[in-house]
Amino acid sequence: MAQGEREQWGSRFAIIVAAVAMAVGTGNIWRFPRVAAEWGGGAFLIAVTVGVVVWAIPLLMCEFLMGSRSRLGNIGAFRDFMGPRNTWAGAFMACVTIGIMFYYSVVAGWCIRYFVASATGGIQAGIDGQAFWDEFVGNPAETLGYHAAAVLFTGAVIYRGIKGGLERVLKIFLPALLFILIVLAVRAVTLPGSEEGLRFLFVPEWSLLLEGRVWLEAFTQVAWSTGAGWGLMMVYAVYAREKEDIGVNSGIIAFSDVLVGFFAAALILGALFAVAPTPEFADEALAAGNVGLTFIYIVELLATMPGSAVLAPLFFLALALAGISSFIAMFELATTNLMNFGFLRHRAAVYVGVATFLFGIPSALSVEFLDNQDWVWGVGLLISGLLTSLAIMKYGVERARSEINENSDVPVGRWWSICVRLIPVFFLIIFSWWVYQSVVDHPETWWNPFETFSTGTMVVQWLVLFVVVFALNGFLARHVAPGPMTEGRSGHGPPTG
Repeated sequence: MAQGEREQWGSRFAIIVAAVAMAVGTGNIWRFPRVAAEWGGGAFLIAVTVGVVVWAIPLLMCEFLMGSRSRLGNIGAFRDFMGPRNTWAGAFMACVTIGIMFYYSVVAGWCIRYFVASATGGIQAGIDGQAFWDEFVGNPAETLGYHAAAVLFTGAVIYRGIKGGLERVLKIFLPALLFILIVLAVRAVTLPGSEEGLRFLFVPEWSLLLEGRVWLEAFTQVAWSTGAGWGLMMVYAVYAREKEDIGVNSGIIAFSDVLVGFFAAALILGALFAVAPTPEFADEALAAGNVGLTFIYIVELLATMPGSAVLAPLFFLALALAGISSFIAMFELATTNLMNFGFLRHRAAVYVGVATFLFGIPSALSVEFLDNQDWVWGVGLLISGLLTSLAIMKYGVERARSEINENSDVPVGRWWSICVRLIPVFFLIIFSWWVYQSVVDHPETWWNPFETFSTGTMVVQWLVLFVVVFALNGFLARHVAPGPMTEGRSGHGPPTG
């Protein structure tokens, strides 16, 4: 492809597959079931559905519009939608997601390691999940090695470009992931005793809908799981075809992500209620957090299930596919933004790969460091979502809705405009709650920037990032590539290699 010619997804189906694969990550498999079980089952699912409509779909549509109109990554898109003085906002969003990418590659490596272990007979009845986990994370050669494997594979995909790399791989990964989850979910719900888990998951206790914590947890799950506010959809939209249906595509992406969460929850909770040796085991598993549930308790659970020699490898293969597909989107975000400064794709992909491996080393060597980064940049995604809504407000909410409706099979109504304007309110509520929880859970250390889950560590790291992107605002605005909004013509995009 000649330099200056814009890469493009091959079809509408291709971008939907890529975007769903982007949204479906490890959080669908390990966080969704755990949080759904903890916060009301069916009531939580209702709250999640509302969150998808009023938070995820509006933000995905905002991102899709910004990427497809600007034909630039996050930095350039914010410059063109908010003006040069606000270029820093796109840089902040990009850096938050890149911060997640630096440790997410380590998590993807964990998934690969457990798939290899289960496929080679390393996970068998009687296994001590805690000892297996401790031995793995205590071995730097293994954690760094699998981290490197995830980076090398993903870098090779991005290096080959949109059609030859991302589209080709994700068209295999997503169907394989969905097929495996469906097979495992069917097996789990046919186990004797699984009906109790399904009842717990899908039958709502209506009174719980009056509890604010259920709604806060649901909206948090939506914000983290669907990819809304990450800037990933903004980057994928850079390569969308002309006249793409933004409204319908965004709805398909968001609800597909939630549907995968439903399948994963049926799988995890059905199996847990059916096979757990004691009620205490099930309670401990659900209270063990994302890593504990997946890499300790589920390991022991799978090892005791009939057909574990097949089921365990399938489960961890699904987890690895989910992790890598989301990691691919983050890697592409960093690569596209770098390309907007004049780097060819091949060189940009290499630079991003080297940086990801180096900056991922601390997380590969320390789970505590990884937890800190997950806390800081995970909550930071809420700020990214806020900035996206502010960008559309600056651009003009009704103007944006009109442009979305130009090519939409289903016209987007004023509900969308209302939701976009309410996102700052949702942000304030959810963000304040997370800060409040940090203070309540750590009353003596919430201010300490060196504590893993403190408010202080978030504020200090965000402040450093804000200072850097503000200081570089002028440079970024001047040097990011021009797009059709600044040149007055369409069809311009980042150079390719």
